Amino acid sequence: MMSKIRRVNLFMCLLAICVTSAWSARHHLGKDQLQTERPYNIAHRGSNGEYPEETAAAYLRAIKEGADFIETDIISTKDGHLICFHDVTLNATTDVAQHPEFADRIATYEVEGSVVTGWFTVDFTLAELKTLRARQRFSYRDQIYNGKFEIITFEEYIQIALNASRIVGIYPEIKSPVFINKHVKWPNNKKQEDIFVETLLKYGYTGKYLSQKWRQQPIFIQSFAPSSLIYAAMLTDSPKIFLIDDITVRTQDTNQSYAEITSDEYLNYIGQYVVGIGPWKDTIVPPNITTNRLTTPSHLVERAHAHNLQVHPYTYRNENQYLHFDFNQDPYQEYDYWINVIGVDGLFTDFTGSLHNYQEWTSPLDSEIASATTLVNEIFTIIQASKKHR
Repeated sequence: MMSKIRRVNLFMCLLAICVTSAWSARHHLGKDQLQTERPYNIAHRGSNGEYPEETAAAYLRAIKEGADFIETDIISTKDGHLICFHDVTLNATTDVAQHPEFADRIATYEVEGSVVTGWFTVDFTLAELKTLRARQRFSYRDQIYNGKFEIITFEEYIQIALNASRIVGIYPEIKSPVFINKHVKWPNNKKQEDIFVETLLKYGYTGKYLSQKWRQQPIFIQSFAPSSLIYAAMLTDSPKIFLIDDITVRTQDTNQSYAEITSDEYLNYIGQYVVGIGPWKDTIVPPNITTNRLTTPSHLVERAHAHNLQVHPYTYRNENQYLHFDFNQDPYQEYDYWINVIGVDGLFTDFTGSLHNYQEWTSPLDSEIASATTLVNEIFTIIQASKKHR
């Protein structure tokens, strides 16, 4: 019969093993691991609610605030360098208009079915773009950082993630591939998608979702263009997310409607190449534009989950004009609704710190240690019960 001292020693050993295992799972190779037990905090263009979007400062701030992934849009320069920039034009988020040397670069092109006039990245070399400085897109956000930060390259963005003090995932988008591939030519008939994937492989990004390689360097590849994702799937096994636009917008490459690409048949098809979808949140739960209140949720999240697809909606913003009245002008109430009622798997947010604070308050990551303790308590209960029957 086991003595009381031996039982206590066994209990303490089991507790130490379980707690150590739980801690080790998130402290591999000297860096805290990416959490996978709660919805992902995806820093949309960095912490762009505070800093100009897609700048090094915005990404560093997002990492400091607790982002699981830093998200970016990848387009190209005239000389084929991939850069982190959302628009194909420079007008809205740089000081290009204050550079007289570029006054003659204004052009007009067709972009995804619309005629657009402005300064286009595809008409500038990387060296020229590096002379520009970023500006905050929205006038109601802090303007103090305008003119301080340069445009960064895809490789510089990757290095920000790799040099973080903990493991931080990247979430790059193959942006506007139809337009980019029309205006930029690479050697050997390569396309934007080829250069994009080659860059990721250069820095060691590979591995299926939740594999050991993926956990060491987490990544989601995203695009609104399904053909780009399918093409990329032939080049890398890194997980991919199919972005879905408004219900009125057709896909830029395959000219498919919202109804087509959200049908069960299509979700089953695209699920061969992607691990999830990234819809605009107002298409999941449409708001009443008159009352600014939410209407009945669609079944998109439920159907996507039935096809074993994650759902990462965009974009969550703190400002009142983006918060429906259901949430009483409180972004934490919005997060609570989308995580606990709708059940999404990740959220694109402009305010990484707000989402991180909400999740730390409601689902702290130390719960894994608490779970280990609970497990040991259950084991100890079993030992005690078995003793009574001896």
